[in-house]
Amino acid sequence: MEDVRVFGMEAERGRWLLVLSGMLINLCLGSIYSWSVFVAPLTAYFTGALGRTVTAGEVLMPFSVFLACFAVTMPLAGRLIEGWGPRNAAIAGGVLTGLGWLLASTAASVQVLYVLYGVIGGVGVGIAYGVPVAVSTRWFPDRRGLAVGLTVLGFGFSAFVTANLAGMLIAAVGVMATFRIFGVVFILLVALFALPLSFPPDGWRPAGMAAGGGAAGPACECNRSAMIRTPTFYGLWICYFVGCLAGLMAISIAQPVGTEVAGISPAVATMLVGFFAVFNGGGRPLFGALTDRLDPGRTAMISFALIGAASLIMWQAPSGATYIAAFAVLWGCLGGWLAIAPTATARYFGTCDYPRCYGLVFLAYGAGAIAGPQLAGYIRTTTGGYLGVFPWVLGLAAIGFVVAFALLRPGKSG
Repeated sequence: MEDVRVFGMEAERGRWLLVLSGMLINLCLGSIYSWSVFVAPLTAYFTGALGRTVTAGEVLMPFSVFLACFAVTMPLAGRLIEGWGPRNAAIAGGVLTGLGWLLASTAASVQVLYVLYGVIGGVGVGIAYGVPVAVSTRWFPDRRGLAVGLTVLGFGFSAFVTANLAGMLIAAVGVMATFRIFGVVFILLVALFALPLSFPPDGWRPAGMAAGGGAAGPACECNRSAMIRTPTFYGLWICYFVGCLAGLMAISIAQPVGTEVAGISPAVATMLVGFFAVFNGGGRPLFGALTDRLDPGRTAMISFALIGAASLIMWQAPSGATYIAAFAVLWGCLGGWLAIAPTATARYFGTCDYPRCYGLVFLAYGAGAIAGPQLAGYIRTTTGGYLGVFPWVLGLAAIGFVVAFALLRPGKSG
């Protein structure tokens, strides 16, 4: 095992380039978070093409379909990653993702867009997303949280890059041509960045790390069937769901809360969404490193304490300053859960069946992605404002804190 080399370097150094490859793949896959830039141009395009008013709600539906297909595909893709290998699985997912964008340029109606973009693109991301995460967990048994956090940073930071590019391209060549350009570029880039991806040899450990696993080693090595017989799995699933539900509620209403509750101008509120996206990306390596230094349970409790505090100040003292502070924390904590959950899965259940295990855990993100924005919309409709969202988020954070305290600890399968 001492001769293992990555990119011609000692594995301990070369493995960081695998993290960079995964980060760049996720930068392409995370372009879904730039969808809000496409809403107005697509609404105008289809309204003109169909001769009837197409609502913003209809044009938002491909976003929801995409996220749902992404989440559902993740647990099904685990066996593909193990069978095909990380390189081939990532390329296959990247091709499907790019095809989703490419074929979307041919859609003659919003409903066709649900399938061409939402289903095909969502399935592609569902296959490809788990690959860099699985690679990082196996190459970094000693610094797993940091490596995973950096890997998924690209997904969270993607909107900051792709939204600006999309806006410029839409203004220059139109919305459908932008879909075509994104599709071709994503196919080429994901395939290129996937080429070096591989798993380490069985039993490989970085120099100086004991074979037993060290502080970041797994509590047990078990397959998905054994995992679901542990209370730890249900605690992790609930915490991940609550963290994503609270975070995605905040993300879905960031701009209107700025204008309606905090009194910020629409232009400034829109600009601040890009600012918050930086925290969404930065929260991933930050909370990943915290998970390495502490443990998943304590890190989860810190996250829920921050979510609760941000919601409380926004609820009780809404202003421009508290809005910026609170939403920076909420976006950062959502990003943090995209590092805490995969790291906790490897810590508690090992890596022998990791893609399938984390795929099942990741369903919590999909459930939160669907429920969060819908709950925020329901509260807005029934109360007439967005301020009523924050006591709900505070209550959810309290539930998450209790569940993390009670259940997020190493356990043996029953």
